[in-house]
Amino acid sequence: MSAVNGMQGLKAAMVGGADWSLQRALTVGYGVVYDYIFDRFAPYQSLSGEVLACVKAGTPGDMPRRDVRVLDIGCGPGNITLLLAEAGFSALGIDPYEPLVELAREKRRAKQLGNVAFQHADVATGDPRWIGAFDQVVNVHSLYAHPRPLDVLRLACRALKPGGRGVFVNFTRRVPLVATFQAIRRREGLGSAMRCLRWVLPNAIFEAIRRPIGPHYWPEAEFEAHLREAGFTVLDLRRTFFDDVSLLAWVRKDSDQGGG
Repeated sequence: MSAVNGMQGLKAAMVGGADWSLQRALTVGYGVVYDYIFDRFAPYQSLSGEVLACVKAGTPGDMPRRDVRVLDIGCGPGNITLLLAEAGFSALGIDPYEPLVELAREKRRAKQLGNVAFQHADVATGDPRWIGAFDQVVNVHSLYAHPRPLDVLRLACRALKPGGRGVFVNFTRRVPLVATFQAIRRREGLGSAMRCLRWVLPNAIFEAIRRPIGPHYWPEAEFEAHLREAGFTVLDLRRTFFDDVSLLAWVRKDSDQGGG
C-alpha cells in the first residue's frame, strides 16, 4: 500500500512540476510578447497615456512628484511602472509572477532609474508595510485573471493614504480572434485588421493556454459596485483600450477605514 501511495505521490509531484514549468514558460513568453507590442500597439500607448494623466491629475500641484508614492499592482514586466517613474513619481511595481518581476528589474537597471523598484508579491495576500503607505495605486488588466479580485481591490484601498487616488483598468469581455479580425476588417479595412493582430493574436493564445482562473469580466455597474464595496469613491468610469473592451475607473479613498 505504501508503494502505491509513493507512486501516486511521485506522479502528483511530476504533474505539479510540469504544470509549474508550463506556467513559468507561459509567463516569460507573455512578458516578452507584451514588451514587444507595448510600444507598437497604438491602443496600449493611448491607455498608458490615460493612466499617467489620471496619476498626474491626482497629484496636488504643490507636491513634488518624487514625494508621490505609487503602487503598481500586477505590474507584469513593468512597462506602466517605468512610465510613472520616468514621469518623476516614486513607483513600486509588484507582481505574483517572479519571472515577470525579473524582466522588469532588468529594464530598470538598463534605464538606470533610482525612483522605481519591483517586488515579487501579491497584494491580495496583504503586507502590513503597505497599509496607508501610498499616495496612489494603479492596476491595469490583471483583475480579470486574479483568483481573488475583490481582495485585490480591498487591500489596494488599505494601501492608500486617506484621500489617495487609484486607477483600475479591467476587461469587460473576451476578445475572440476571428470575430474581432472580421469586425475590424469590415469597419476599418484589411490594414487595420492586420495591425490589430499584434495584440489580438497573442492575447487569444494566452487566453487559450493560461491557467483557468476567472475570467472576471465586469460591466460598468458591477465594476462600480465592487469598487464602492472596497472603500472607494468612483470619480470617473469610462470605456477605453482596444475596441472599448476595457473600463477605466479613477477612484479616491475618502477615509482611513476604506477596504478594511
